[in-house]
Amino acid sequence: MPSSRVVRVRSVHEGVAAASLRSGIEGIRAELGVTPEFPGDVEATARESAAAPVLPELDRTDLPMLTIDPPGARDLDQALHIARDGDGYVVHYAIADVAAFVRPGDPVDLEARRRGETLYGADAAVPLHPRVLSEDAASLLPDRVRPALLWRIEVDAEGEGTAVLVERALVRSRAQLSYAEAQEQIDAGTAPESLRLLAELGPLRLAREAARGGVSLPLPDQEITVDGEHWRLTFRRRLPVEEWNAQLSLLTGYAAATLMLHAQVGLLRTLPPADPRDVQRLHRTAHALGIHWPAELLYPDFIRTLDPARPHHAAMVVACTRLLRGSGYTAFDGELPEQAQHAALASEYAHVTAPLRRLGDRFAGEVCVAVCAGRPVPEWVREALPSLPGLMRDSARVAGAHERAVLELAEAGILHERVGEEFAAVVVDVDDDNPRRGEITIEDPAVEATLRADEDLSLGAEVRVRLVSASVEERRIELALVPGTATGGARVGSAQQGGQPASTGSASHGEEHPPRG
Repeated sequence: MPSSRVVRVRSVHEGVAAASLRSGIEGIRAELGVTPEFPGDVEATARESAAAPVLPELDRTDLPMLTIDPPGARDLDQALHIARDGDGYVVHYAIADVAAFVRPGDPVDLEARRRGETLYGADAAVPLHPRVLSEDAASLLPDRVRPALLWRIEVDAEGEGTAVLVERALVRSRAQLSYAEAQEQIDAGTAPESLRLLAELGPLRLAREAARGGVSLPLPDQEITVDGEHWRLTFRRRLPVEEWNAQLSLLTGYAAATLMLHAQVGLLRTLPPADPRDVQRLHRTAHALGIHWPAELLYPDFIRTLDPARPHHAAMVVACTRLLRGSGYTAFDGELPEQAQHAALASEYAHVTAPLRRLGDRFAGEVCVAVCAGRPVPEWVREALPSLPGLMRDSARVAGAHERAVLELAEAGILHERVGEEFAAVVVDVDDDNPRRGEITIEDPAVEATLRADEDLSLGAEVRVRLVSASVEERRIELALVPGTATGGARVGSAQQGGQPASTGSASHGEEHPPRG
């Protein structure tokens, strides 16, 4: 399958293409049985709780917090404030307090358990919670006083967390910035203190990740632009501030895991260690792609040398997702799990920073608040823990199908006017069982697609393909290899490699944030 890139809509201007996009999205939702609408009792309960949340006594609206999100986002889970503390830092990270609005067993809670997570696709979302909560009353919108789980994390001069406390508090964000706005302020020297310190702390945290042996795949986003009758899909490399902001979520997730493991109760995000045979396979893949990988260089360090702007490096990044598949959730209560680590992050880790968009975060956050307060974990949380890994696994399956369908729709929309044209592409994956089937990346337009050829494909080969057909209604494109155009590359099959089929699920560069549309 393609490489799990995040697909965002950059802009939509009304016209035939926009109507086709929205019609296609509606069709995808119908096929998957998902809807942005909520049953009447769920909406009614949400409106009632939005008007009467359970508010904490602690008031920390004095902290000049801010949010950094994609432009136009309204489901704002996190707000940050960073201050210098000697030669280190104090990070305040406010997380939307969904439990202040959602009561255990009420219609909103039950519907959230059925949905599992927000689904993003094109210019619309299928939210986890009714919008009166997720995009209004519970969202950390600017200049609104909101209940939050306020994390206070002390960080030393090397970027390592040294102490943590999380408690309920009222907070107020002062500004909502897009990634581009935040980066512009940092680059221009006009950023507030929190952003200036984020630009210091973010690289320190990235260095700690590298020293620990953690790994992030540099997968670019894909952005859709729809204008009149035309579609356009482009790759977008992430800004430095996005990486730094993500590191705060990871820092909080590590702290949460430490608290839960100490208390022997909680919900971890886990990933088993990479199979050595898969690592050997990737060494051979690098050789086939002509990329030097010294034997003594560990794979996390090797991945950091890759530049996805270079086609063969992009193919290598796709191949490396094999090592990051199989992630899931592990619940425990009274006995520590056998496998507690997230191998890609080289640490114990928990999801706690996106409760508006991800079901499990609400329960994991409640565990951490109770542990810090020295109180028993609420019984409603303990009762739910055993079922959460299965609920999250099922919702991830739906989210993956939704994301793939949206991408297929966008690619068909982009290409439907170009039937008969030829494109330059690179083979980024070859089917272990059928060497005439593989995945290709076309740089312009930015499309990943399946290619079925009349001859064996070679990993890393530069090829030319002809677009045979493209149907927006069926979300399908058909490509044919232009005979005699393949150059370079090498066959890397399972028999030759001893590689194993990848398991389902994925953990990639975006582990700390679910995708947003």
